[in-house]
Amino acid sequence: MTPTIATHGPVTCLSVTGMGEPGGSEHTAAIGALYTVAAALGASTGPLEGQWWVEDERHGLQVPREQWRWHLLLPLTETPQQEGALERARERSRAANPAVDRVRLATVTEGQCVELLHEGPFSEEHLSLKIMEDFMTEHGLIANGLHHEIYLSALDDPAPRTLLRQPVRPAE
Repeated sequence: MTPTIATHGPVTCLSVTGMGEPGGSEHTAAIGALYTVAAALGASTGPLEGQWWVEDERHGLQVPREQWRWHLLLPLTETPQQEGALERARERSRAANPAVDRVRLATVTEGQCVELLHEGPFSEEHLSLKIMEDFMTEHGLIANGLHHEIYLSALDDPAPRTLLRQPVRPAE
């Protein structure tokens, strides 16, 4: 596994921000809300993505998972052009999923990033993150944004595939 460097420009997404462990009730409700609103919009989307952080001095993996913070993102292949389209989609979806009121449009621009495909359980992701950290050090780069994951397989897949992405900048 060798990380690569890529540049990512603006991407418009449906987004929900929250806090809690992956797979927990808030996290699961937020995922459902994203897909419900996307369907109501009639929008084509890319795979589910997540940006993760902690508000703690400890390394993120040392913080209890219920304290993890996240932006869940569902990239749109086309931005809704009609004024109020998102609000109408939320209104049509509210009965099916009250969490739809948390869905917002967001534009994500990360610039230069280090990426690595992680194949295997999330519990082993720390091994891939270490490879990325070593690569960044070797190339004189430091983190410059939130840890980003792109879920290339279902979250409950026994052998998940996740593209790990870390925005970076040159170390000074």
